Amino acid sequence: MAKTVLVINSGSSSIKYQLVDLETGEGIASGLVEKIGEPIDGHYKYEYNGEKHELEERIENHEQGLKRVLGFFEEYGPKLDEAGIIAVGHRVVQGGNTFPDPALVTPATTEKVEELAVLAPLHNGPEAKGARVMRQLMPEVPQVYVFDSSFFQQLPKASSTYALNKEVADKYKIRRYGAHGTSHWFVSSRIPEFLGIDAQAAKSLKQIVLHIGNGASASAELGGRPIETSMGLTPLEGLVMGSRTGDIDPAAVFHLMRNAQMDVDELDDLFNKKSGMMGMTGFGDMREVHRLVAEGNEDAKLALDVYVHRIVSYIGAYTAQLGGLDVLTFTAGVGENDEIVRRMVCEKLAPFGVKLDMEKNDTRSKEPRIISTPDSSVIVVVYPTNEELAIAQRAQAIVEKGEDTYGNKIAD
Repeated sequence: MAKTVLVINSGSSSIKYQLVDLETGEGIASGLVEKIGEPIDGHYKYEYNGEKHELEERIENHEQGLKRVLGFFEEYGPKLDEAGIIAVGHRVVQGGNTFPDPALVTPATTEKVEELAVLAPLHNGPEAKGARVMRQLMPEVPQVYVFDSSFFQQLPKASSTYALNKEVADKYKIRRYGAHGTSHWFVSSRIPEFLGIDAQAAKSLKQIVLHIGNGASASAELGGRPIETSMGLTPLEGLVMGSRTGDIDPAAVFHLMRNAQMDVDELDDLFNKKSGMMGMTGFGDMREVHRLVAEGNEDAKLALDVYVHRIVSYIGAYTAQLGGLDVLTFTAGVGENDEIVRRMVCEKLAPFGVKLDMEKNDTRSKEPRIISTPDSSVIVVVYPTNEELAIAQRAQAIVEKGEDTYGNKIAD
């Protein structure tokens, strides 16, 4: 019988979910719940066996939404009690210093996840709420928190520490936590096997992973261990994103407060939701940006140049920190599907011996692939991420062991 894990990603007004087959790594069934708690009809989407089912109704809270989702499994299949489900895995953005590893969902761990909402107010609260509800709805199935920040707990202190007053930094837990860690771990850990690199050689592999989608982050791994990542205390820092500024002089905040009379909430909204490619072009979707560029739109051309410039700057800095570069890996929506961005980035790296195979780069595929030429100084790879599978596998590891690293046991 197949073993499966139901992966849940709870947002403030939405829930994404997928039932993952641990043997094949495929998503058996998946869906989305939108507009939870809003004064209009919400939307459900459920996909299984090539068929899509949708429903519109008011969704008062996460409990109502998740009950309906479990009902979809019963009505449309596969029935969860017949699908070999061994765990429910919950994605959590911020584990802080508290959770360097995944954790079983218990009243105590849920309380700590909620306390960490101070570092991720838009994410941790809803994620804890989703776990609490699922624990009530499926009390016999082990539930596991998997933290996006865990992978980057391994960062060297020189990388994770900001040059902020130490007392303030310590008191308010201000440091580089990173994000997209589950994706960076999943992708970087699979590259050695994909490239046929043996375990001994993998210990010294120098790799940069570019997770570029609507949210975007870069990381540098030496022998599979992260030594740098671009996102910081929050996901705002780093690369230019769909609607986030990425790196910006912090004094821009003071300037806008003093001269535009913007308050903290307005600035938060401006930097996180109304900037990046959206703020520069009117579109967060890179396909629309490319359309504007093709039409001769100068704002879009500049925005794309800024986007690529920032990526190349991080590649240069990380290559220096690594002491060289063996593999450059593109992943996530833009990284996997945008041949224009990949080409622009690699053209900037051509003086350092990076050579792209244009035909391979321009070929659309959902499979992992090398897109550099055999004589390129760096192997350039496109490797599709699968955060749901990564979460499922980490949940599986805890279930098979019977406990997490914090002493919580499944029997409890």
